Amino acid sequence: VYHHLARYVAKIYCLGPNLNPQSEDLLAQMLLQAPLEWYLCGEDPSTGLAKLEQNNQPSQLCGHVFKVGEPTYSCRECAADPTCVLCMQCFLGSVHKEHRYRMTTSGGGGFCDCGDTEAWKKGPYCQKHEPNISDSCQEDPLAHLSTDMIARCYNVFSIVLKYAVDMLTWDKEDELPPGLEPPDTYYCMLFNDEVHTYEQVIYTLQKAVNCTQKEAVSFATTVDRDGRKSVRFGNFAFCELAKSVIVVSSLVWGAGCISLKSHDDISPLPPINLLTVIFHESLYINQSRNVYHQLFMSSLLMDLKYKKLFAIQFAKNYERLQSDYVKDDHDREFSVTDLSVQMFTVPSLARMLITEENLMTTIIRTFVDHLRHRDLQGRFQFERYTAQQAFKFRRVQSLIGDLKYVLISRPTEWSDQLREKFLEGLDTFLELLKCMQGMDPVVRQVGQHIEMEPEWEAAFTLQMKLTHIISMIQEWCASDERVLIEAYKKCLTALTHCHSGFTDGEQPITLSMCGHSVDTIRYCVSQEKVSIHLPVSRLLAGLHVLLSKIEVSELSPPMLIEHPLRCLVLCAQVHAGMWRRNGFSLVNQIYYYHNVKCRVEMFDKDLIMLQAGASMMDPNHFLMIVLSRFELYHIFSSDVVQQNNTLTEEMLHLIMMVVGERFEAGVGQVEGCDEIKREILHQLCIRPMAHSELVKALPENENKETGMEKVIDCVASFKKPGVTGRGLYELRPECAKQFNLYFHHYSRADQSKAEEAQRKLKRQNGEDTALPPPVLPPFCPLFASLVNILQCDVLLGMLGAVLQWAVEPSAGHWSESMLQRVLHLIGMALLEEQQQLENSSEDNDVYFNFTLKMSRPGEAPSNTASVLALLENLQNAPHLEVHKDMIRWILKVGHRYYNLHYQYNSHSWGDLDFKYPNTACDKDRAERKRKAEMARLRREKIMAQMSEMQRHFINENKELFQQTQVVTLCLSPPNPSCSPTLSDAALACVGPRRSHPGEKRQVVTCILCQEEQEIRADGKAMVLAAFVQRSTVMSKNPFLDFLVCFPERYDPLFMHPDLSFGTHTGSCGHIMHSHCWQRYFEAVQAKEQRRQQRLRVHTSYDVGNGEFLCPLCECLSNTVIPLLPRAKGSSRYPISLSLSHIHTHTRYFGVLEMSYHVDLPVPLLTLFRNPYSSTIKEMLTTFGTATYKVGLKVHPNEQDPRVPIMCWGSCAYTIQSIGENSTHIHTFVLLFLRKPVVDNTVSVVLSYGSVHSQDSSGLSMDAVQLHLFHLITVAHMVQILLTSGPGKERENPIPVCVSRVCDSSLPEVGSGWHLWRCVKTGILPYLRGAALFFHHLNGVPAPPELHALCPGQWEVLCGYLSLPSNLLQLFHSQQVLLEPLLHGWCTHPGVQQTLQGGGVLVSFPRESNSLIDLPDDYSALINQASSFTCPKSGGDKSRAPTLCLVCGSMLCSQSYCCQTELEGEDVGACTAHTFACGAGVGIFLRVRESQVLFLAGKTKGCFYAPPYLDDYGETDQGLRRGNPLHLCHERYRKIQKLWRQHSITEEIGHAQEANQTLVGIDWQHL
Repeated sequence: VYHHLARYVAKIYCLGPNLNPQSEDLLAQMLLQAPLEWYLCGEDPSTGLAKLEQNNQPSQLCGHVFKVGEPTYSCRECAADPTCVLCMQCFLGSVHKEHRYRMTTSGGGGFCDCGDTEAWKKGPYCQKHEPNISDSCQEDPLAHLSTDMIARCYNVFSIVLKYAVDMLTWDKEDELPPGLEPPDTYYCMLFNDEVHTYEQVIYTLQKAVNCTQKEAVSFATTVDRDGRKSVRFGNFAFCELAKSVIVVSSLVWGAGCISLKSHDDISPLPPINLLTVIFHESLYINQSRNVYHQLFMSSLLMDLKYKKLFAIQFAKNYERLQSDYVKDDHDREFSVTDLSVQMFTVPSLARMLITEENLMTTIIRTFVDHLRHRDLQGRFQFERYTAQQAFKFRRVQSLIGDLKYVLISRPTEWSDQLREKFLEGLDTFLELLKCMQGMDPVVRQVGQHIEMEPEWEAAFTLQMKLTHIISMIQEWCASDERVLIEAYKKCLTALTHCHSGFTDGEQPITLSMCGHSVDTIRYCVSQEKVSIHLPVSRLLAGLHVLLSKIEVSELSPPMLIEHPLRCLVLCAQVHAGMWRRNGFSLVNQIYYYHNVKCRVEMFDKDLIMLQAGASMMDPNHFLMIVLSRFELYHIFSSDVVQQNNTLTEEMLHLIMMVVGERFEAGVGQVEGCDEIKREILHQLCIRPMAHSELVKALPENENKETGMEKVIDCVASFKKPGVTGRGLYELRPECAKQFNLYFHHYSRADQSKAEEAQRKLKRQNGEDTALPPPVLPPFCPLFASLVNILQCDVLLGMLGAVLQWAVEPSAGHWSESMLQRVLHLIGMALLEEQQQLENSSEDNDVYFNFTLKMSRPGEAPSNTASVLALLENLQNAPHLEVHKDMIRWILKVGHRYYNLHYQYNSHSWGDLDFKYPNTACDKDRAERKRKAEMARLRREKIMAQMSEMQRHFINENKELFQQTQVVTLCLSPPNPSCSPTLSDAALACVGPRRSHPGEKRQVVTCILCQEEQEIRADGKAMVLAAFVQRSTVMSKNPFLDFLVCFPERYDPLFMHPDLSFGTHTGSCGHIMHSHCWQRYFEAVQAKEQRRQQRLRVHTSYDVGNGEFLCPLCECLSNTVIPLLPRAKGSSRYPISLSLSHIHTHTRYFGVLEMSYHVDLPVPLLTLFRNPYSSTIKEMLTTFGTATYKVGLKVHPNEQDPRVPIMCWGSCAYTIQSIGENSTHIHTFVLLFLRKPVVDNTVSVVLSYGSVHSQDSSGLSMDAVQLHLFHLITVAHMVQILLTSGPGKERENPIPVCVSRVCDSSLPEVGSGWHLWRCVKTGILPYLRGAALFFHHLNGVPAPPELHALCPGQWEVLCGYLSLPSNLLQLFHSQQVLLEPLLHGWCTHPGVQQTLQGGGVLVSFPRESNSLIDLPDDYSALINQASSFTCPKSGGDKSRAPTLCLVCGSMLCSQSYCCQTELEGEDVGACTAHTFACGAGVGIFLRVRESQVLFLAGKTKGCFYAPPYLDDYGETDQGLRRGNPLHLCHERYRKIQKLWRQHSITEEIGHAQEANQTLVGIDWQHL
């Protein structure tokens, strides 16, 4: 077997480029796999394998290994952790599809956990894997196999594995493993070094091994996928030569010549050691790593016994494996360490590995060993990292992921051994945290700005990675009291150890204030070192809260609060602008300290630590220490005026937080969900928010859950989105009273927005605008003493001082926000007192009496006024209008408690008149009402004045307004009832009875020079910006493009009946003088030429192709349409087609558009009796040339006779496309308009001008138009009768007159009513288009009945077009003339041939095209895309599968393998497809990104919101959130509308103008 492999593997896989992957697979199947299968089965494999399948007992574990991009599902209610996932089949058959679940796409690797009872809290089995009761006695699966077969399996498997491992791990160039003989044939192998680009590899290979471009691409693709490929074989010198060329090109580190010739004698094979395979992993390439990982997963990890043995080996060798991974350069997914998730997340295995292999300690120790840079104190130092070390640091972070897996499920019961090993692991973890405590310290820069920004990101990356670990360790401790107490002691010891090291600049001092004194140390944050990283203190704070049930002694509160307080002071000083010279690194650190990703284990824990310390200290002492650290002590203790107001504000805010933040379970008497409710409530107080915004604003736990869904309905109501926008949550009105203006997680910006929103709401509800503090839950016993801070002497002294400053505003050392905070604190104290009074029983003495203290004046020497008296003074201060409501609220509440407390007490609140505030309050309210009423009257008066002025202006400028009304160019046609001349007679737009609208001047304004201009044939030309594009939107077979073969010879006179492509003209409707436009366009060109000399920046338009943006609306345009005056009875057709006689035209036209090949006489172009000015002629030529150039994809040529035909074709196509898109007629552009007509009506009518010159019959122009129109209508009727062929409703009692002529061609006769209905529905689109055409050609307003669907529409339409409502009368009236014509048409060989199945029959009315149907559930699309393989690289999974929404093809986008050449340039699969399917315009859905892609041409594209929304009305581009997505039909219809209206290019233009980054993307490579 070894001999056989050695011989054939090289022959199959190493001989040259792999241009046909299928043949390679076939050879491998026949020469390698088939013989082995015969040997294994001992008979024909088809019968042998079938027998095995019969005896198979499928495992209860699903074990389906995920492919790249396959959808995976995780139940958010039942999964043990987020790594427990189901494949699509198991998910659809499980109970979880009714639960809240998360859908993601797999990165490959990993398997389905269906059937694993440890992975699911409930519902571990799907219907397919549900265990049978009979299976309970699990027998050995090998019992059914013969001993012979088992022996053969051992043989074959060991040999194949040995060969594979030998070849993959072999690293010597000039010799081979034993068993393979010395050189004879050599192979030059190319290895992937993960550095060079495709282009470099292809170029070098072409040079080195003389291969073609296509072969080189094949080599490069294989090297990229498999990691290596033999690029040449032969003798040594031949291969060495190729190697030297490649090495000289410095392409690859691993090009070598390897001999692979087979050897005859085979030595006995040693068994393969699993660890050998793993330890040599760095020698493998990606593909082989993937294969053996899948082998492990489907074998070892599927069997619990072997999984356990493998996990033990893995844990024993953990350190070595991780070190190898850190040195390796492959991604984690290609490393064996990635398998840790399969073992460490199984709770029973994880516990076993912690207790038996001490895994927790091993992981942390391995991690710490890799971070070797320390400072003198032993703290981590990330300062001087080289690029190599930074790379290593990134790789080392995966170890933290492993630790997270081990800790993710908390133990329900603890054994002594688990306690011991966990605490040992905790010791190691504390060592890690000690290295982080105080790292990256900062010192305030004074004098000059810092020169180099210090490195700060590494420390925060580490902190973010460890956040969940720290939280999980606290949860583990909380689940067992003994562990918790031990952990607390260890943590306290670690903290004491850390503190003993910090002694810089700390001298003892004594502070005294308001009759209290405290001993502390002198420490200035603004002068000494201070660090934001204090993980040991924060872990202790977390454990302290958990211990709140147990009394704690042996603590030194000042030591506990010292470092967290310094950190908070640092933040305050940064906000106050004292650290500006320290640069952005510090600003960023402060930002992340408060950011939702870090704050749970940083800011929040510092606050808890302050609360813990303050609860064990005298509140006066605590406040004096706080004042001292904030460097504000001297301001409140002596009369120093010099101060920083922001610092005082921050310090007052900190006191509010220490007393008011009670929503952490253990600090206040609350549940866990109360905290989340409060977070959501305060976010929604800023503004209504979408689900995704709320999720981002809430901290996630280790399972990526925020817990929001459980509580959101209590505080918010959901508002669904429309066709744009997203669903929003709005705060319930009853929750607004819980709003706290000084919520601790608000940033400054958030706080001001929330304040503004809440005040506005109160004003709308007619309430006063005070925002009093909310009622707070009570503290837990351990923290209960914190409320005393609110009534302690030092705080009252501070409040009094600020109020005193506010009374004398001239002093200037106070601010309004400082006063606002003081009022908030007083409010908090009053509410605290209210709760004490409400909760106290009769005999209980109330210890909280703030009202008494606030009404007591200061001590003898200073005799300061009481807080209450100061508030009384302030209530009427004119400079505090904003805070009046709040002061009034405080006085009112204070009065109420005063009465409750001291009804019988001689103390009165001075001799204050308490009626006064109330009467003042009433007065004030009345005053406010009066002011509001006056303001309303004033508003009404102003509005009346304005409307009077408008009327006056209109009367004065009547003439001007009438002129403007005339120009209904871009508006809907005027209502006929306005025009007395037209109201009585029925309106007709064609023929001698044509209605003549009143002759009015047509005056328009140029958007560039703002001058007015009348539209006249001999005047200056006025033009509209327009965009001409090729289109296949109406085609049923867009791939049928006649231009591809012969654009030079193609004759566009007759449009193919399938409309396989057309030229569409659209306009934004903005009008310019032609000379203004020319000047503008020249300026655009000049700018572009100047730009080329500088750096070439892409623009959203291509000036070289004549593109520009409309100067007003920036709509993409590439030509202009001249405006022509309305016809005055005689000819007005400037560009005319001369045909020898009208009958020739009808004869050629007679082919009825069904047969395509027509021998047309060469049309001659004559400009005949041309009444137009030179500028109008020039603009007509400009437009004609543009449609010719774009429509035929040829170089412009004004002399080509096809120019006018292309114009008419474009007009007809545009009218038809509009007709398909709407049932209402609405006006568009004057000469070329948007809606349906058969091409020939347009071309025949418009070409008549030149025929007329040779016709002496003396018919008027109107009569000729009518005759031509009638003729074509009859032709179209015959066409409809002939094509409503088999399978349609074609019981066809054709009128005798027609059937006589068409006898041979027509089907059998059925009921007449059916036939008439068939003709009527078939011809309606044509008549609508004709109405539009003649409406704009002759300027006759449309009857109002045509603007909406109403019962008599058919008669009105026929009347408007001067047709009889029974169309057969057309035939009767001209029977003699028409019979021979009809006969000629119906007996034409082309028609006969088509009717007998010789061509495509198009039946009428044409069905309008639509985009493909999409599945309702997005995961069906993901599944479809995951099984899609790249069509060009042999069964490879496509990296970016992309679905064309026009035709439904799946493409392999954004990959080198599927690039093709288009017009001499390499383009990606999507761009190439747009030219085949959509005439250069494409709409795609990028399935893995959930993103719609618009492409136009090779250089334009943009991304667009997908039509798939989650339950919260949001799209999920990139599938990051994982909520289930469902199709929103309205949004899909909107995309379809853009496509049908030819607005894709315009949409791209607007997107690129709005977002310049889109312009730089290489769209052609998608």
